[in-house]
Amino acid sequence: MLVAVVQFGASTEPEANLAAIGRLAAEAADAGAELIVLPEASMHDFGPPELPLGPVAQHLDGPFAKGLAEVARAGGMTVVAGMFETSPDAERPFNTLLAVDPAGERLATYRKAHLYDSFGYRESDRMLAGDGQPVLVDVGGFRLGLLTCYDLRFPELARALIAAGAEVLVVPAAWVRGPLKEDHWLTLLRARAIENTAYVVAAGQTGPRYIGRSMVIDPAGVVVAALGEQVGWVSAEVDRERLAAIRRQNPSLANRRPVRASMT
Repeated sequence: MLVAVVQFGASTEPEANLAAIGRLAAEAADAGAELIVLPEASMHDFGPPELPLGPVAQHLDGPFAKGLAEVARAGGMTVVAGMFETSPDAERPFNTLLAVDPAGERLATYRKAHLYDSFGYRESDRMLAGDGQPVLVDVGGFRLGLLTCYDLRFPELARALIAAGAEVLVVPAAWVRGPLKEDHWLTLLRARAIENTAYVVAAGQTGPRYIGRSMVIDPAGVVVAALGEQVGWVSAEVDRERLAAIRRQNPSLANRRPVRASMT
């Protein structure tokens, strides 16, 4: 399966963001991509910390979701993108991933479980957390597990997805710049690939606040396709024979043993 990661800097104008998504996704689809992964908050950027996000959130059948469905139909591909979803709290929406199939039908949604209360920022002041239940999607004969940005720092969620059968970890993000942050991003992505012998497909926002650095990593931890800071897309094959070969060579999932904490 040919997968493409698309990166761009989302604005606070959903219609403009949909136009950018449509243009970039169409380019990737014309090159044969069957799965397009877009960043976290593709619908609407986080904006400044004082910007309330509840009023800009949309329902899962709202204008952004309908526009994303049209992008998927036009390209004949599956699309995964981040949005702010209306929640019971009028002030704090969910930070949601929406997966849409080539017919424009909703495949799955995942609400970010780990909110970014770190590095001097408090996402929980502006968002509600999801329940942390693993969400998987079947695309092109592969089982995909969904994570969002800060979730990457919690290996137990990735492992729960793998235990449920995921072979590809999909990670939309808006990874904020800062000291060592690019190094953390690459290290954590490669670690999730290596420890789970799984592909990792990661799409990040670009622009002055975010690092970009979208990439596809194979189950041995090899970066097989990557972008820098520029707006654009890059594609790579997710190959079942490669996945099987690495899991035979490094059967760490089969070799796992239960570990019990002890008090001394």
